[in-house]
Amino acid sequence: MAASSHAATVGSEPPPEPGGSGGPGEEADGRQELLLARLVPASRLKEAVGASLASLCLGPLGGAQRLGTLVDCLVLNYRLRQGPGRGRERGAEGPLRCCGCGRFLGEPVTVPCGHTYCRRCLRRELRARCRRCRDWLLPAGGTSTAAAPAPLRTSVVLNRLAEKWFPGECERARAGTRLEELLAQGRFREALGAVNQALRADSSDLMLRIYRAESYVGLQEYKTAIEDLNFVISKMPNWPEVYFQKGKVLQDSGFVGDALQLFLQCLALDEDFLPAKLEVEKILCDVLSPEKLGESLKESAWNSPHVRNKPFILGSEVTASYCNLQLCPLQSLGGSDILEPVTGGLNRAQSAHALNSTKDLAKEDGLKRVSSEPLLSGQGKGALLKRKLSFSEQDTVVCEDGRNKHKKQGESTKRDMTLACGTIPEDLIDVSDFECSLCMRLFFEPVTTPCGHTFCKGCLERCLDHAPQCPLCKESLKEYLASRRYSITELLEELIMKYLSDELFERKRIHAEETAEHSNLTKNVPMFVCTMAYPTVPCPLHVFEPRYRLMIRRSMETGTKQFGMCISDSQNGFADYGCMLQIRNVHFLPDGRSVVDTIGGKRFRVLRRGMKDGYCTADIEYLEDVKVADQEELKKLRELHNFVYNQACSWFQNLRNKFRTQILQHFGPMPDREENIQAMPNGPAWCWWLLAVLPVDPRYQLSVLSMMSLKDRLIKIQHILTYFSRDQSK
Repeated sequence: MAASSHAATVGSEPPPEPGGSGGPGEEADGRQELLLARLVPASRLKEAVGASLASLCLGPLGGAQRLGTLVDCLVLNYRLRQGPGRGRERGAEGPLRCCGCGRFLGEPVTVPCGHTYCRRCLRRELRARCRRCRDWLLPAGGTSTAAAPAPLRTSVVLNRLAEKWFPGECERARAGTRLEELLAQGRFREALGAVNQALRADSSDLMLRIYRAESYVGLQEYKTAIEDLNFVISKMPNWPEVYFQKGKVLQDSGFVGDALQLFLQCLALDEDFLPAKLEVEKILCDVLSPEKLGESLKESAWNSPHVRNKPFILGSEVTASYCNLQLCPLQSLGGSDILEPVTGGLNRAQSAHALNSTKDLAKEDGLKRVSSEPLLSGQGKGALLKRKLSFSEQDTVVCEDGRNKHKKQGESTKRDMTLACGTIPEDLIDVSDFECSLCMRLFFEPVTTPCGHTFCKGCLERCLDHAPQCPLCKESLKEYLASRRYSITELLEELIMKYLSDELFERKRIHAEETAEHSNLTKNVPMFVCTMAYPTVPCPLHVFEPRYRLMIRRSMETGTKQFGMCISDSQNGFADYGCMLQIRNVHFLPDGRSVVDTIGGKRFRVLRRGMKDGYCTADIEYLEDVKVADQEELKKLRELHNFVYNQACSWFQNLRNKFRTQILQHFGPMPDREENIQAMPNGPAWCWWLLAVLPVDPRYQLSVLSMMSLKDRLIKIQHILTYFSRDQSK
């Protein structure tokens, strides 16, 4: 009953809130979404923007949802106009790469979907969704920050592999963590000194240049920060974060239009880059706010100075701001195209002042390196980005004062970034590094817990059957157990397939043999020792013991969805006869217990008893009724069958209403009389239904279950009904 009522609850839909659906505003939103979906594929951006803004006249803006649609429209149009030449960044080549930034997997953290990111990407909350599967990375589906985010725990196995295979890269990752701490504390001068010292040792580390750019921004030296970011873009033109950082520098310097284009470029490379989407929505909200009405879009809105001189620090506030942002109402701008080129409105004097330039204003060359940004122009197919990025055709080296100077073409730096974490020497690949600490065998379907430990999926499930905590560190896994989401750690599985293919083949062979053994329905059949079960009769079960949790799970995984049911026996452990149960549905409870909906199948006799992993097993043979061939005997059997059936109906109808209602709720109505009484191997279904509802000792019921003669069974049932009918007549 619990399972069925739960299913009804889950399947029902909540009633609409008063006024929450069907109103004019909702219909307008629907029309807007449909119109945008039709306009964008045709690259009709102006019409799409006009439709988006016009819909806002119908009512106030409820949060960032409508602007979010507009942002998606702009990004899609931006990407379509770029053409197929631009793709996502590859970053460092090698076996350990972050799913987010594509660089070396320093301090790896495996998220619930099974993909692995470097700690830096997750700590900065650069994206709301997983870049591989688009699963939510932020708490509460990325829409609320009421609940504190779960702490980031390093994946123990992957981190151990990274330290063993690439110790130098791991040390660089730790150095980056220390630099981030200095930046977060506002110690920009100290961070700059540390970065310059590191760059003198290795001038080709692009991540160090990112940190140095952040230090310069904190010190309000924007032009120097732009130089570092331009250098990174020239080396990795498809790295979304660099475009975002450069856009932030320009935004803080007052060039909002150029910054917007860089934010869109970032989103074109990674549509889930959360901080960039937030900034675009802020800019659109400011530009399209009522205060801006009547102003020129190009001359005022795009080039108005924004918040200046803010240190660029990413953190948890990004999520809070994104989720709580209440955007002002948008109104129509009279058809202005927000994606027209914006550099015409930037004057040189303003550029020099904003970027703290100490050079002569006549040096236009240096200023172009700062203010020349990607332009969104309608001219030229697939030529959306017409960059004038400084240092794109030349490298730089670090001087003693930490500044950059140009190198001639053809010179090379100390090492190639793409070779930072490439091939692995064979002597460093050890199968013991890939062994489950529970079964001491090669990982099979490895899963990583929130605490960072990795186990075989089956091994972890068996441990959670006994206690909802990590088998190694004993940290509570109650929420992890309640979600029942044991996602495979894809990176670890890929490493095993690549470097230990022979061992994996043998591990799969052993697993297949074990699965085949569990799939046998005559040898070592799992036995649930509990109550009487009968063919065709439902038998709901509440499973809470660890051994039976394992048994039910194996029955589901093998696909048989069957197990035997017997009553206990003081001498042999369980009775000599029983009934197979077919699993129809399993409802798992948050604490690991389950409500299993089963129905009776074949009867069997136990030939040999056994034990496996705590639960009983048995070799069995199935029972079927012996068919009557003689026509005269068959005629008498039908007469007896009809008589007992009528007697059973009379007994049931004479029960008190209370008892009859309880029986109907638990077992359902009594099956109808069958015309061919020998059609089924177990005989008529109503006999088993009646035997299940009669208040008879289980030993007596067991004797009836073991009978292979329908005539003997009907006579037994007739005796029971006669006995209870006497009690009803008193």
